[in-house]
Amino acid sequence: NLILPALLGAALALFIDTFMLNRLFDSNVFPAKETWAPGVATAESIFAGQEGGKKAGLLGLGGVLGILGSMFSFPMSAFGVAFIGNEFALAMFGIGLLLAQYQMPLFHMNLTAQYIPHGLMIGAGIVALIQAATLVFGKRKKNVTVVEEDSEFTRSRSSVRKSLILGYGMYLVTALLIAIITGLMTKMSFGMFVLFVIYASVAAIIHEIIVGIAAMYSGWFPSFAVALITLLVGIMMGFPALALTVMISFTAATGPAFADMGYDLKTGYILRGNGKDKAYELEGRKQQYIAGLIAFTMAIIIVGISYHFLFASNLVPPVSKVYVSTIKAGASATIAKEMALWAIPGAIIQLIGGPNKQLGVMLATGLLVATTNAGWAVLLGILIRVVAKRIWGAKAEPIMTNLASGFIAGDALYSFGSSMIKSIK
Repeated sequence: NLILPALLGAALALFIDTFMLNRLFDSNVFPAKETWAPGVATAESIFAGQEGGKKAGLLGLGGVLGILGSMFSFPMSAFGVAFIGNEFALAMFGIGLLLAQYQMPLFHMNLTAQYIPHGLMIGAGIVALIQAATLVFGKRKKNVTVVEEDSEFTRSRSSVRKSLILGYGMYLVTALLIAIITGLMTKMSFGMFVLFVIYASVAAIIHEIIVGIAAMYSGWFPSFAVALITLLVGIMMGFPALALTVMISFTAATGPAFADMGYDLKTGYILRGNGKDKAYELEGRKQQYIAGLIAFTMAIIIVGISYHFLFASNLVPPVSKVYVSTIKAGASATIAKEMALWAIPGAIIQLIGGPNKQLGVMLATGLLVATTNAGWAVLLGILIRVVAKRIWGAKAEPIMTNLASGFIAGDALYSFGSSMIKSIK
């Protein structure tokens, strides 16, 4: 009897999430000129298909290599992202991935079991949120002649401020709605109920911003790990299991759509001329947003119809079982102490890198994503990129971008094809 309310919460979170991204994309917080690597890959694939020639050849070569690498379990998507993204952010991402891969021989301990990556993300995430808030709500320096920074973007700082306030208001109303529908008022005191609604709505907006930042710089995002962090904090605040179940179904739905739609809008941004015509860019983005709403509505209907058959076949996502075991186990003072302790270096690293490099968030992302050999792929890709630029200069950039797009596309095709074959079998 909680499944439909949970679906309602996830659906509303999805729509608010994409509404927010549509209004925040190409602002000083989420610039369109940043990496959004899968979006670049999609755009380059479309260009190659239209233009043919050398561009299509490089894309095809990259695609073949992407498929071959994926067949041998080499993360070609991570390799391709390293050719496109911010070198500093990706280097820290790669270091995090390697530390996660070799944690036992290096440290003789499981970092995740000690909640060290989660602590780092909490510290880095808090600083990242403060940095984002400073960009949006901070005052401009007086007595300094500067070009109006909003002229760089299609979304002004005042527009971003309004969007964030409006988005939080919508999350607050949604949290209140699902809390009432699921009967949490009868399970908690009035004070605890109010605290829950406020916490769930804050967690939702924090989740989308942190996941969005990670996706923008790396092309990967630790969505479920960030949701687990908000769950752990919720446990420490003393919310009952039912409230935590409702909360995680709501907050986990924010972030992934935000990141994925960012990739889509990046594709459109490139195809429409990289924002040269602002009016044209905004109209094109509006059409993409409408198309997304139609697709999301269809997806929600399909999930509502099909979940019975999936659950009956025990086809439950593994992360759901992690959430369940976490809720059942509860959170001890030791976990709280561990996360608080490691939040300090996470915050320091994030401060050192500043909002343009996101070093702390990217290190924590690598530790939380923890994909085997992805760290080697990222660092090797960065090395090749640096050497190619040193030898050939600016001429190397379009070649690497086309090859990288092929790597990412090939990896995606292999993943999709292999999962389809498994499903058919």
